[in-house]
Amino acid sequence: MLSIRFCLVLICGVISANIASGEISGPLRVKDADTIDVAGTSVRLHAIDAPEVKQRCGGPGQPVWACGVWSKAQAQALFEGQVASCEQLDTDRYGRVVARCWVNGQDMARVLVRDGLAFAFRKYGWDYDLEEKAAAIAGRGLHSTGIVEPAQYRAQGRAARAKWSLSSAPQGCVLKGNISKHGERIFHAPDQRWYDVTTIRVEKGERWFCSESEAQKAGWRAAKK
Repeated sequence: MLSIRFCLVLICGVISANIASGEISGPLRVKDADTIDVAGTSVRLHAIDAPEVKQRCGGPGQPVWACGVWSKAQAQALFEGQVASCEQLDTDRYGRVVARCWVNGQDMARVLVRDGLAFAFRKYGWDYDLEEKAAAIAGRGLHSTGIVEPAQYRAQGRAARAKWSLSSAPQGCVLKGNISKHGERIFHAPDQRWYDVTTIRVEKGERWFCSESEAQKAGWRAAKK
């Protein structure tokens, strides 16, 4: 009985240690070239950035092609279905685990950047700076054609959505009254962090406001950032 209890304590201790250390392991599924699913956990690979699946590359003077679909397919060919071991570093604003992941002893992010399937995301770390520079010099993968880097592509998309959104606002009414997924009513001003990415869905009860006092009287609170 004592030995059984000791084994149970030991097993529980190992499980607790793995959870506490932020280790995640299991078969992986590629979502795109910088995001994977590991045993049901969504994982964003640390310090790299890959084209969005819907992103297209090329032009002007170069053919336009589906670089996002291509980079995902290449990542799948390298890693799909294999067992990944990941070290959690953080959690991003979308609730994904940010981690370094290894497959067969190889750092996944390093392989992806080295082969020109993703870029070093220096905003979050310089871990893969040299791999990207080597890939660019050799013209490997995405570096062989014209491409807008993913972060710039997303920024352009946000700017376009914000411009379209403002064009639909009543004259002089620029505060965005958004309803969160939890049902909280929050309004965003143009100088706030999430203003550009916030869209107004009138059919869901969201609306524009012409002043903070108007929004507050209607039951909306100001965004914290």
